[in-house]
Amino acid sequence: MSDRYQVPIGVEIATQWAWRILVIALAGGIGIWLLRYFSEITVPIAIAVLGTALTVDAVDWLDKRGLPRVAATFIVVIAMLVAFFGMLALVGQQLSTQVAELRSSVVDGISQVQDWAKTGPLQLSDSQVQDWVDNVKESISSSDTSVVARLAEVGTTLTHVLAGFFIALFSAFFFLYEGQRIWSWIVALFPAGARARVDSSGHTAWASLTAFVHATVIVALTDAIGIALGAWVLNVPLTFAIGVLVFLGAFIPIIGALLSGMVAVLVALVAQGPWTALFMLIVVIVIQQIESHVLQPFLMGRLVAVHPLAIIFAIAAGVTVAGVVGALIAVPLAACLNGVVRHLVSVAQDYQDDPEGDVGPGTDPEPA
Repeated sequence: MSDRYQVPIGVEIATQWAWRILVIALAGGIGIWLLRYFSEITVPIAIAVLGTALTVDAVDWLDKRGLPRVAATFIVVIAMLVAFFGMLALVGQQLSTQVAELRSSVVDGISQVQDWAKTGPLQLSDSQVQDWVDNVKESISSSDTSVVARLAEVGTTLTHVLAGFFIALFSAFFFLYEGQRIWSWIVALFPAGARARVDSSGHTAWASLTAFVHATVIVALTDAIGIALGAWVLNVPLTFAIGVLVFLGAFIPIIGALLSGMVAVLVALVAQGPWTALFMLIVVIVIQQIESHVLQPFLMGRLVAVHPLAIIFAIAAGVTVAGVVGALIAVPLAACLNGVVRHLVSVAQDYQDDPEGDVGPGTDPEPA
């Protein structure tokens, strides 16, 4: 063939990369679509995996003390349920006792805003302020026609949440009871030559996940106790509810801590005024700085070290795929993938350095 009809080497390489990238993107798109289509199953299972990573050490500890594993699993699962519903009950009790006080503070705040609008730099007349209030009331009342539809949507959502709760509960029970047996069955689905790598990668991912979950719980507790204590000292209402919200928000790095902290500042502003809100903001900033610069580097270490930019991308992708739950799952998934990639690179490097050694294709390396 004449030289003028040959494809330039750059175009040939770009083409080879292009079709591989397209295949990977297509496979990834199909995987995301399947996850979203079966979200009523995949999301509860993902939450069950996180719960298992948090509590499996307790089951193992009871098992080693001679308690049958099924009994140990029942005890740990019941303890999780008691803690979860007890926390909800305490939040509900605090809301029921302090929401009236908070409502009166909101009413007083609205009255102050109205007075400021008339006497402040805006210099609005009584009729203008009243027109603004009437417009707000009209906007609220105009949405009454969709109340039935919204109630139906809420009912459907509650049904899905209830179904997902039981799926997550039973999944967590069996993951805790016979997780190793389930994992062995999954590994057996792969070709014989790949099972060793799959098994060692799974153990590495699980080690990264458990380390991440344990560290995140400690960080979340520190955030919740610190901010709730600051709110209590400043006499901000709904202290326990704020602590619970901060605890849950800490499981979504960066964004969750920011939003839950802003809620604490907003409650302080509504209930106690701008000076208390300023002090509450200082408390939130100090606690979160201690978390991000001391606790997380110390607890997470290199095992689950993920670059902050990767965390932002993971959270954005998680929100796109599955909303808030996706943001909750995205960072643990990124930590697992990071651990697996580093493990496989290490195994490949060991094989290149020592092709005749114990670690190589088709062998059974020691689980991480």
